[in-house]
Amino acid sequence: MTIIDAHSHLWLKQDTWVDGKRILSLSNGRSIFMDEEVQMMPPFMVEGKNTAEIFLSNMNYAQVGGAVIVQEIIDGNQNDYLIKVQQQYPNRFFCMGMPHITPEGDIPSCKTDTIAIEAMGLKGIAIPGHRLTTSLHTMMDMFRHMETKDMVLSMCLADDQHQIGEMREVIEECPKLRVAIGHFGMVTTPSFESQVRLALAGQHVMIESGGITWLYNSEFYPYPSAIKSILRARDLVGMDRLMWGSDYPRTITAITYKMSYDFVSKSAEMTDDEKRMFLGSNAETFYGFKDLPTLPYIKNMSE
Repeated sequence: MTIIDAHSHLWLKQDTWVDGKRILSLSNGRSIFMDEEVQMMPPFMVEGKNTAEIFLSNMNYAQVGGAVIVQEIIDGNQNDYLIKVQQQYPNRFFCMGMPHITPEGDIPSCKTDTIAIEAMGLKGIAIPGHRLTTSLHTMMDMFRHMETKDMVLSMCLADDQHQIGEMREVIEECPKLRVAIGHFGMVTTPSFESQVRLALAGQHVMIESGGITWLYNSEFYPYPSAIKSILRARDLVGMDRLMWGSDYPRTITAITYKMSYDFVSKSAEMTDDEKRMFLGSNAETFYGFKDLPTLPYIKNMSE
């Protein structure tokens, strides 16, 4: 089946501040994160670089044809790097730009930034909404512009209810805007079902599962509660509105990249058609991936 990752990250270097706390790439896959040293990536990423080439190697091994690259302010703005990635690997990646976000959580020039990002050849805008202090209403001109240009909005929302009503208004005001709600609606929090139901507010709204293995990390593989949550979301909005995402590379410090989706492909609780839709075909249609490679299975030496 076609497999597409709808939520992943790339960066050359993390070098930023968030809420007055340091984030900085180190060596051996580690970073200073909110003033604390953490294992941000697998330890074999010795140079601290989370590059497209390393990701493609993981994708090819796991038979993942394409990936959507979103952004988060904890990684710093990666627009310049992602422009190069999009140009170099146009059939494998769908790269999102990110407008300038102030340390106070505001986006002062969102429409201007969006026009610039579009001109650079990036295909969408990623907004870490859970990091914002400003209302989504202040960005309505940006959303309208994205709608006219058929750009995709990737939106992660706070894990409470306060942004859900605003997001519904954006969807209703821009009915042709393609929207992907990230982190599977913060599935382990009380806002989960309310976020998932946003897919019912418009014809072009999807829910992607980036970070679901992180949110269920305490349960660990094969994440039976994650499967139950996917089925619950299916019952709420339909499997045709759901997409798999890995949140690579942070999630593969605990598991392999392939494990971030094969708990779904191996599940006995989902039909083959549901797996096909969730793991690839929904994202292929939504993002417009074309000419994806056919990736053969390569047997492990240990098999």
